[in-house]
Formats: sequence, structure tokens, C-alpha cells
Amino acid sequence: MTAASRGPGGPPTSPHTIVVDLGYGDAGKGAVVDRLSRTGEFTAVVRFNGGAQAAHNVVTEDGRHHTFAQFGSGTLRGVPGHLSRFTCVDPLALAAEADHLRALGVPDPYGLLTVDRRALLTTPYHAAANRLREQARGAARHGSCGMGVGETTAYALAHPRDAPTAGDCASRPRLLRLLRLLRDRLADELGPLPAPPPEDCVDACTAFARTVTLTGEHHLRDLARRGPLLFEGAQGVLLDEWHGFHPYTTWSTTTFAHAETLLEEAGDGGSARRLGVVRTFTTRHGPGPLVTEDPELAALLPEPHNGHGRWQGAFRVGHFDAVAHGYAVEVCGGVDALAVTHLDAAARVGTLRICRGYGLDGTLVERLAPGPPRDLVHQAELTGRLLGAAPAVWDTPGPDPEDWTAALSALLGAPVLVASSGPARQELRDLRSMGKSKYVSGKGSPLSV
Repeated sequence: MTAASRGPGGPPTSPHTIVVDLGYGDAGKGAVVDRLSRTGEFTAVVRFNGGAQAAHNVVTEDGRHHTFAQFGSGTLRGVPGHLSRFTCVDPLALAAEADHLRALGVPDPYGLLTVDRRALLTTPYHAAANRLREQARGAARHGSCGMGVGETTAYALAHPRDAPTAGDCASRPRLLRLLRLLRDRLADELGPLPAPPPEDCVDACTAFARTVTLTGEHHLRDLARRGPLLFEGAQGVLLDEWHGFHPYTTWSTTTFAHAETLLEEAGDGGSARRLGVVRTFTTRHGPGPLVTEDPELAALLPEPHNGHGRWQGAFRVGHFDAVAHGYAVEVCGGVDALAVTHLDAAARVGTLRICRGYGLDGTLVERLAPGPPRDLVHQAELTGRLLGAAPAVWDTPGPDPEDWTAALSALLGAPVLVASSGPARQELRDLRSMGKSKYVSGKGSPLSV
């Protein structure tokens, strides 16, 4: 890939790129964004969903490690980041992340970050309410990260005029009023919230407003005019608020949709390459369907940066689930290229396999049919059936990474752009001659409910 340029009024010679996880999260989006940032091609990394619950691990060649939550995962390469209006911003968590980036040698992290004024504000009251609801669910927990992102979205839907935003941080009187109202409403519903008083929260938020650059609705258009943008998604398509396996999902659109909306608003709609990220094995945090789960595999593939979460629950591991990942590709509307991570796992674990079909109620299922738009009843019924599914059809590629990239490319209908074999070993392949691939759904009996 070469440095991008733009003719007068024309599109960039290299496209914008949108990075989305085709699983349950944790597939390696941060490492992929970090690798793409090293090309010098992109003007900025744009976060287009989620909030401080993101955990994108980047390990540099010299051994520095950072878990990116809100800053763009190109920050260690000096690529600016932007939090779009579709993100939730947590100023307190952002300050802690900035401190760690400074310790890693980034002298001015906030100088590499802009924030849309319309982005919703996540506060300690949202986080406290999130945790109280999860505790109340007992054994029926959803696997929330406990960071309050879902509460932030829910409150904004219920009280759109009163939901605090990043822009409100610039006005202490207005923010104080909104925080008091927020705290009181949540406390009336859930009881006392274990969180600091609004006055303390206001101090942290106004300091955030003085430090970071808050932007208006035209900022993204200005960025796109300078060159290609790299859009970094959070979590994974199988956790999507509408397409995921409800209720074990997130209050966030995890597909390409929000990024493409932002590009439409910037005047560059339809110009992005869709890059889907998968591991050579399938993982998820917490409860919910994981048809190929194998506890013995988890023991063979320890995770240095993932483990049991207090609110999410256990980090679970299974063989590659081609049925679920194929469903993710389909509900996304297709991908143009893949990033395949953890290619070294096949050589380390000779028993690593690909599941191409489920056994369910005496039926072989090789494709999950997408349900009606925004039908959570359908998604919940699908979840219930998947919890009773078992792997039934297996493939076993060879231990060579090329065996795996070829197999996953064929199964998911797209070439491999990024091949990753370790925390700091991402190979970027030359796809300049690549045309946009069209996903063709696999044959087999669709699962319907």
C-alpha cells in the first residue's frame, strides 16, 4: 500500500478503511489498526462506536504494551485519533489512559485526540447503575463490562434532551444541572449509587474540556479532505445490538454502519474498504452462545491480555466457528478483505480445527439466516436454540499459516490483507490489484426460528 493522495475534489487514491471484528470481540482490532497506521497512509483513526469498555491491545516491536480504550490504536505511531458522535466518552477513564500513554513515551496524548461535541458522556453514575443491574440479574447476567456504556445509551434514549455530552463539559453550570438530574433519576430507580458527588465529577469533566479539542459536525469532513481515514470499531458483530445473540449483546452498532454513515456525512460515502478481523480460533468474554467452546483448548492457548473479568465473567475459547463468523459477514453486507490474527496458534496446537456445521435438533445447520431488522424477539429465540447446538462438521487445515489464510478466505469470501502471527508480528499484504469481493453465502440448511 502506498501513500495516499487526492486530486482536486476527487477521492483518495487509497480508500478509507473500516476495521470491524467479525466475532465476539478480542480478535485483534487494535493490533491491526496499529499495523495499518504504520503505513503513513491515514490522516486519522476514527472511533465509531462503543466507549471506554473497548480493550484493544497493542504491543510494539520494542515491547511496549498499551490497552487502547478510547484513544485510537494508532496513537503510539503518532496518528491522531477522533472520537465521533457515535461514541460514548468517559473523561475519567480517558485521563488514566492518557497517563499510561505518557509513560510509554507519548508526550502529549491529548494533542493527538479530537472529540465530537455531540458524543455522549459516560459518568460514574452510569457505571454504578450498570453494575447494580448486573448484580440484580444474578445467574442471568448478560456479561456487561460494567463501564456504563449501555446505561449511557439507554439514558440518552429515555431522556434525549437531558443526556450530557462531551460539549456540555465546557459549561460547568449546565453540566452540574445535568449530572444532578442524572444521578437523581437513576437513584430513584435503583437506590443510592456508589459514586462521587456531582461537584467532583464536574471538576474532572471541565478539566477534560480544557485539555482536549472539542469539534463540530464538519470536522470529519475536513479530516477526510486531507486523506484516507482509518475507522476503528469496538467489540464484535456477534455482540451487535440488533444482529447479535440477544440478550448477550452490547448497546452499540458494531457493524460497518456507523462508519459508513460518517463517511456519507463527510461526502465520501461508498469509498471505504471493509476489513473484517478474525482469529484462527473463536473466543468470547462472559455468558452466551459459543458453540465450539473447548476448555482444553483454552488451557493450550493462554491469553496474556485477556482473562476473567469481574463483570464480564470468564474468557472462553473455542475452535474457529465458520457458521457464526459467516453469519457476521452476511449481516454486515459483506467484507472486502480479512485480517487473520493468531496464525501461530495452529502450529502451537495441532488439534485446532474449523467448525462448518452445527447439529441442532437432529438437523445439520451450515448457515444462520439473518432475521428481520431490529427484531430482538427473533434474536432471543435464535440465542436459545444456539445454546443447544453442538459442532457437527469439522475441517482441519494444516499447521502452515498459509493453510489457514486460504481456508478462512474461502469460507468468508474475501482475500487476506493482514496476517498476524504474534502480538507484534503483523504482515501487511499487497492487495493493490484486489477488486472488491462479494460475499456469497455458503450452501446448507439455514437455521430459522
